[in-house]
Amino acid sequence: MTSLDKPTEDTQTEADARAVTEAALFEAFGGVRGMVETVLPGLLFVTIFTINKDLHWSAIAALAVSVVLVVVRLAMRDTVKHAFSGVFGVAFGVVFAMMTGNAKDFYLPGMLYTLGLALAYIVTTLCGVPLIGLILGPVFKENLSWRTRNPGRKKAYAKASWAWGLILLAKCAILFPLYWWANTAQLGWVLVALKIPPFLLAVWLTWVFLAKAPAPIDVFAEMEAEEKAEEERKAALAAEQGEPTGGRHRK
Repeated sequence: MTSLDKPTEDTQTEADARAVTEAALFEAFGGVRGMVETVLPGLLFVTIFTINKDLHWSAIAALAVSVVLVVVRLAMRDTVKHAFSGVFGVAFGVVFAMMTGNAKDFYLPGMLYTLGLALAYIVTTLCGVPLIGLILGPVFKENLSWRTRNPGRKKAYAKASWAWGLILLAKCAILFPLYWWANTAQLGWVLVALKIPPFLLAVWLTWVFLAKAPAPIDVFAEMEAEEKAEEERKAALAAEQGEPTGGRHRK
């Protein structure tokens, strides 16, 4: 190996690690399609309500488009977790708004969920089990190995969880005062505007932290290797035990 080869290999390894991280984040958070499915129902609700001030038609339209997104996913045999989460979120908002008769309450369940999620990121990090690690561990095939066997990666997950928690808290600090002071249309448009940018910022920071962290430990590959080694050991043991028997048979 020449002195020029090693930097090239290191660069390729770093690029591969970043590509794996990008793919994992894309899978975990749904990518562009997941963002569209997250934004579209709320955007439709606030658009219709801004035009005609009709809570019922706005709610029905938002719920209908959420169901359509799930049906499209099912028809394409694609993962439906992001679309289903959107349906449940919209359904809670619709039920809440219908019960109270206040169109702003369509957004309240989602706002409370955002606040709860922010607190979950912060509390789990303080407890030494950062939530982002629990979310991404299975995606990276490392499960919880980062907790005890990969301290550098645990630190990266902690930083990412702090980023998610603080960003979501900042979002809540904007939305909850508007819930009390602004009208439905104003709150709706601000909420739609704040759907994607904070999310992208949090995902980007997560990528930055994890791209610089040690590689994940593939516990699934380790288990497969252990199973293969155990099978080989049993086969070798069986062969050893079979040799004397074969020798006595020949005599």
